[in-house]
Amino acid sequence: MKIAAALFYGVAAALLATGVRELLTGFEENGCSMTYMFESPEYRRVSLPRRVSRLYPAYGLYLYGEGTYALESRALKLTGAPVLFLPGNAGSYKQARSLGSVALRKAENMEDGVHLNVFTVDFNEELVALYGGSLRRQTLFLHECIKAVLRLYKGQDRAPSTVVLVGHSMGGVVARALFTLPRFSPHLPWTRTCWRWVKHADRLANVTVLSVGGGYRDYQVRSGLTSLPCSPGDPNKLSLVATAVPRTWVSTDHLSIVWCKELVLATVRALFDLIEPETNQLTDSVIRRREVLEHHFIRHPVRMLDEIQEPSLPLPDFPEAWSEVNALRLAYSTPKEGQDKYFLFALSSRRKAYSHFYCRSNNMEMSSWVHGCVQKTGSMCVRAVDLSLGTELLPPYKVLTLSLSDLSSVSHLVVGASNLNGKQFTVECEWQRQESQTASLPVPHVLSFGLTSSEVTVNSSGLLHSVELEHFHQVYQSFRITVSSRCKVQKDRLANVYRVKVPWFREDSLTTASVPSVTEISGMLHTSRPGNTSNVLLQLHTAPNCQYKVLVRTSFPSVLGQVLRFCSPLVPVYTAVTLLLACGGQLWSIAKTGKALEAIQAVGWGLQPHKVGLPVYLLHLLLGCRPFQDAWWALGLPAMDALPPTAPDRLSPDMEAVPADQWPRLLSPLLYLLGAAVAFWGSALLCLSLRLLSLAMAPLHRPSVSPDCGTLGRQTQLLLILALSIVGGTSCGALSIFTAFLLHLYRVLRLQMAERSLSHMLNLAPDKLKASEKNGVSPGGGSTEYNGGGPLLDEGLLDEVRNDLQLHYSLSVLFTLPIMLSAPSLIHWTRNLRYSARLEPDSLWPHTLPLMAAIILLTNCSCRALSNSKLLRLVCCLPLPLCVAMVTFSPLHLYRVLYFLSAVLVPLALSGLL
Repeated sequence: MKIAAALFYGVAAALLATGVRELLTGFEENGCSMTYMFESPEYRRVSLPRRVSRLYPAYGLYLYGEGTYALESRALKLTGAPVLFLPGNAGSYKQARSLGSVALRKAENMEDGVHLNVFTVDFNEELVALYGGSLRRQTLFLHECIKAVLRLYKGQDRAPSTVVLVGHSMGGVVARALFTLPRFSPHLPWTRTCWRWVKHADRLANVTVLSVGGGYRDYQVRSGLTSLPCSPGDPNKLSLVATAVPRTWVSTDHLSIVWCKELVLATVRALFDLIEPETNQLTDSVIRRREVLEHHFIRHPVRMLDEIQEPSLPLPDFPEAWSEVNALRLAYSTPKEGQDKYFLFALSSRRKAYSHFYCRSNNMEMSSWVHGCVQKTGSMCVRAVDLSLGTELLPPYKVLTLSLSDLSSVSHLVVGASNLNGKQFTVECEWQRQESQTASLPVPHVLSFGLTSSEVTVNSSGLLHSVELEHFHQVYQSFRITVSSRCKVQKDRLANVYRVKVPWFREDSLTTASVPSVTEISGMLHTSRPGNTSNVLLQLHTAPNCQYKVLVRTSFPSVLGQVLRFCSPLVPVYTAVTLLLACGGQLWSIAKTGKALEAIQAVGWGLQPHKVGLPVYLLHLLLGCRPFQDAWWALGLPAMDALPPTAPDRLSPDMEAVPADQWPRLLSPLLYLLGAAVAFWGSALLCLSLRLLSLAMAPLHRPSVSPDCGTLGRQTQLLLILALSIVGGTSCGALSIFTAFLLHLYRVLRLQMAERSLSHMLNLAPDKLKASEKNGVSPGGGSTEYNGGGPLLDEGLLDEVRNDLQLHYSLSVLFTLPIMLSAPSLIHWTRNLRYSARLEPDSLWPHTLPLMAAIILLTNCSCRALSNSKLLRLVCCLPLPLCVAMVTFSPLHLYRVLYFLSAVLVPLALSGLL
């Protein structure tokens, strides 16, 4: 039975390890370039009012500088545009150096002394993502910092009225919380801040926000969570993934997004473009801010932002520069000698047969290159309109796709291929029928485990093809997409670009491949499809006269990784459920037989998904009925926890109106299995660790064979409860829980040593012990009683000690849950002890008071006392309904697990007394 359980949970652990491995490593290598400082960075502390310094002694405000600029700015006589950097969880204020250094280098090339003053906030590297109590304090301090920054410019003719906030990770949450400051509460989840952004959308319409996710390399914060909870029609709230940012195109991990040169350059370019030349300060125009951010982060048209688009512009009028193209495709490489060159494409003969015109060039100069002819003389176009604004930038070249239905006012298309500077490049253009160059490919089922595949072959010789991936619209799907290219003739060609285009969110990913090649692309989503929008597209920017084969196969390890990426909050909840049910099974065994199960066997008994999953599912169904829903709210019950929606822009202040995703509930048996595996192997590891620790502690204690070793007197227990209550109330509630846990561990270690001593003594002289037991004397000729009277030294005593030991093993494993849940508060309190002796606010206190008292009282608990208790059978009935409630209310509120543990442990402690 033990071997079968080990094999079963071994398979479960293997699934968990596979998912974790895929989550942590299942992505491409880091493509970011490092940013370097050209001079030694300096951080000039900005003085704050005495009131602010007294309220926030652990925080600070600094101005970043290097070299000459650092010397010039020591007196804080500033004239630049202010930018304030906010670090995230455990982040340092020195992380602003990448942004600040690149901004200084950029300012060297600017006219009229345009530059940025980069400030940075020191939040004392607080673990704000783990301990939310710091959010309110950080938000209030940020408000004071903004006022302090603006005061530095007071009295200047062109003093700024705007500060740009650049927040990393939780720093971005703090920045958004600033706008809800009057009603912001640290006891509310951060999603409540998001809902208030929705509720006050009109009041915040003039606030421009850009949110950038790191992609799959960021396994700490999935990119779907960076989607701003605002109306999709709000153009001033932009959400995207770094892989979709023009000239960035890389995925970043949670930390490298701060120093990733490609993304930092895009950010700095946007900040400088936000500066008005008349004032050298950041613009107040909402329209201008939106234009700048869209230019640098959404669609870069490979032209200067402020370039004025003329209604029509003249073109060279000498015939040798012009060539008319009558073929369906153009492929032209410029010579080494500089020349003017223009190609003319007639539209009249192509409008009926073709729908689009596609062109690409690896000439990355910021200039217009495709025009629509409005006045033609002979074989030349003398006046034209610029059509280049729709250009898209891809890693190896720029592309432009024009719809012929939008070109009714022009007679010809003009493609410029001039290289007066002698720079060589290639231009390729063709007429396209979009219907014939689009194929559909149904993806395999997610449970095909990679055993089946779907494939399509593209035989056309076009430059652009699209493969519509049907039924690919959920985040739990994951595929390995293999694109193979074969060419009949080997020659130099422009590189292939494969683009996974997601219509409902800016999370596109691009892959560049040589020709011919076999390229593998990871097909995963950061967000699910909202409604019945278009399917995911695989765009193939291909080479002419080559054959392409697209094969799609389900990647089961990546599916597990996606499950953990989106549903990982459920794993610790199901771990707690398993341990609580294991405790219930242990209590039932004691109530029925008077004996305790082995701790590992009890944990195995805790895997009962049908008893937990079915009631939870029924509750979800019943909540769809209006009468049951009214009764639910009438009882004052909180809303049922559901994981955040995986589709973008679906957060709502009306909690009832948010439709929960169904697939986490469908996966609940798998998540339960993963949580049970954590509980099983975690319990085994804890038991093994305690056995080894008891061996190390044995020389420090006299041998004892009493089942009461390590217990506390009743008065001692009461004094400890009182003392720990005072300690928890005046310092940190987690400290009292941790102290009580250590006292219980000492009891377990003493029991382990007693069990080992008894086993050793009985194994040394079993026959002599049996004979002496019959005569009522000990093997040495004395009484077999110990401690002045008590049970005989026999197998019954050993069984009693072993039963107590297994009971306390189960309890100690259960007690690790509050320790882990309260650990962030304890760590935060320890790191800030020099600033304050009390944790403020302490969300755990006084809720942990009954839990701490129960742990102290259960230190003396024994199987004999429990089996004789009148309350035991009632306590045995508590774990199952509380586990159902835990799964219902705790996935997004893990602190509620402590309440459910208290609801079991407090009655259990009382049953040990009565």
